[in-house]
Amino acid sequence: MSTTGPCGIHSCRGFTLLELLVALAIFGLIAVMAYGGLGTVLELRAATDESGQRLAALQKTYLVMQRDIEQAIARPVRDEFGDEQGPLVAATPLFQFTRGGWSNPAGRPRSSLQRVGYNLEDQQLVRYTWVVLDRAQDSQPLQQVLADNIVSMQMRYLDATNSWHDSWPDPEPGGGDQTPEPGLPGAVEVTLEHEHFGLLTWLFQLPR
Repeated sequence: MSTTGPCGIHSCRGFTLLELLVALAIFGLIAVMAYGGLGTVLELRAATDESGQRLAALQKTYLVMQRDIEQAIARPVRDEFGDEQGPLVAATPLFQFTRGGWSNPAGRPRSSLQRVGYNLEDQQLVRYTWVVLDRAQDSQPLQQVLADNIVSMQMRYLDATNSWHDSWPDPEPGGGDQTPEPGLPGAVEVTLEHEHFGLLTWLFQLPR
């Protein structure tokens, strides 16, 4: 009686060492290819997320500036030294102005007007706000970083004759010794040079 089992003596065979090595090599090659592809996908996803965050920051910056500039109001203020500052005072890249519509959900006893400023510092566009219009010497602004990677910022201001100026009020609106034009410009043009998106030009109309 045979006791070799159902496979017989020579009918059941396992994998040879060479076959195992070939299988392991193929599996390793597939694993390396899959890991490389996964790494590429993760890198692309990270780059896409980073680009999306930069774009979202710029969109937020545009909306904040639009809300501020388009609610500008012709109300001068006094600085911490008691000197009068015009409704809008600007010399690239810094500019300050008074805006209306400052929401007051808590019902605090304060004005609905607010002094706002923008400046470019270390490639960051910073928004300044003051809690009072006419400042004391200890009045410190609140700062909010709106966007990073801003290489430069240029401003232009449109006067009543539809002429553009690099500062406001223009010290020589028509040349010569004429008095600087008071009040607000008709429009403000903001040109940002972004490290990743290049030049961006935004135009905001002011109330007259």
